[in-house]
Amino acid sequence: MSYTLADLTLDSRFFLGTATYPSPKVLHDAIKASGSQVVTVGLKRQLAPGQNTLSKSTTDGVDNAFFQMLKESGAHLLPNTAGCKTAREAITLAHMAREIFDTHWIKLEVVGDDYTLQPDPIELIAATKELIKEGFEVFPYCTDDLVTCNRLLDAGCRILMPWGAPIGSGQGLVNPFALRILRARLPEAFLVVDAGIGSPKDAVMAMELGFDAVLLNSAVAQSHDPVRMAEAFKLAIQSGRLAYEAGIMAQQDMAVPSTQVTGRPFLL
Repeated sequence: MSYTLADLTLDSRFFLGTATYPSPKVLHDAIKASGSQVVTVGLKRQLAPGQNTLSKSTTDGVDNAFFQMLKESGAHLLPNTAGCKTAREAITLAHMAREIFDTHWIKLEVVGDDYTLQPDPIELIAATKELIKEGFEVFPYCTDDLVTCNRLLDAGCRILMPWGAPIGSGQGLVNPFALRILRARLPEAFLVVDAGIGSPKDAVMAMELGFDAVLLNSAVAQSHDPVRMAEAFKLAIQSGRLAYEAGIMAQQDMAVPSTQVTGRPFLL
């Protein structure tokens, strides 16, 4: 079923990252198998070494073949500021991304800890406020902290991307309680579980919690068969969303017979 993301009508709720694939062809085939209509791309990875400012040609220093392949996939590009550690650095990179990729969408990442790659909430909120004033649609990568998420919404975000676990860890949803609280307390926000997903069952769980989409990279790119894994995640996300919309039965401690006993035999 179609839905609206930042004024764009989409069908797929699977957002796919584009890093660390074995080859460009595998990436191309994985995007196709995933059915994803939103793919993320890291500008720092695409810039030539040492390039920190835009050149006179907006695509100078960028892997044009890679960029062209992504454009031909038909997916909407979501540049990210991965690797940034301050608001100022992230804002600068966001402006470069807008020029190079011709989109006002930005996945905003501001890392506060090198070990966990946990977002820095102070710098993240500061960068968010500035970028929204400048016309960006900000997709902030954040933790599952409700207060931080509320501050990001107050700053003007329509989309939030709380982590399931640290980036690339494959741990799945380490704090489903916090994610459940986010969904319950922020019913109008578009919520995307981003980071830490390890297998399709994690994606099913995220969607059953009522999240609007799932973004992942490593779980597909680092699998033995990225193309087949991309398809597996596509089906898992569809299944989880259908289950959420259908209404999952409540759990209880006592047994309830599925076949009711009336006390009278059936006559055949």
